[in-house]
Amino acid sequence: MSMLTPPGMGGKYRITGDKYPRMRRPRRRGRLVVALVASVAALGLVGWGTLQLIGIFTGNDDKASAAGPKADCATKASPSASASASAYPKPSQITVNVFNATPRAGLAKDTADALKKRGFKIGDVGNATKEFDKKVKGAGLLLGRTSAMSTSLEVLGTQVAGAEARADGRKGADVDLIIGTGFKSLAKKADADKALAALGKPQPEPSSSKKAC
Repeated sequence: MSMLTPPGMGGKYRITGDKYPRMRRPRRRGRLVVALVASVAALGLVGWGTLQLIGIFTGNDDKASAAGPKADCATKASPSASASASAYPKPSQITVNVFNATPRAGLAKDTADALKKRGFKIGDVGNATKEFDKKVKGAGLLLGRTSAMSTSLEVLGTQVAGAEARADGRKGADVDLIIGTGFKSLAKKADADKALAALGKPQPEPSSSKKAC
């Protein structure tokens, strides 16, 4: 073995000339893979942290906007049955004047007696004035002040099917039933009671374009 043979070569290589063979350590691929994985993980953590910071600074606005529709829904209260029912007076709170505009004698009195049995207060009873006598073609004409259109006249209307309701210039709370030539009798009590009970039920609200909560 030559003195110039590097130790550990076992005489396998010999130096010829003035150049030594290049000695390279074997590549360690395992370390490269670990370094690459560590870099990817570090980038992932940086990205996740950035998203968390964005969420912290913008989270309050998102919560406020999300809470907005829920708050609106919470403030919307559907009408209760008791509130709707209170808008209509009871028959005992309504005074009805009954007038006959037909040629049938005694019709005003008979009708007034029937209404009294159903709980209404009775005022004047008699024949209709010339303005209405034999000029009411339907079952009847209900007259009252403007505010009675959605209260007392609706309650009285449950007793006379097909009657027309009108507002006049009176100031009193009493209402008139002018019996027309198309009148046969009051509505059956069972049907009238059912219609009267329906007045106290709240009506469904019209649908809107907003999404449900």
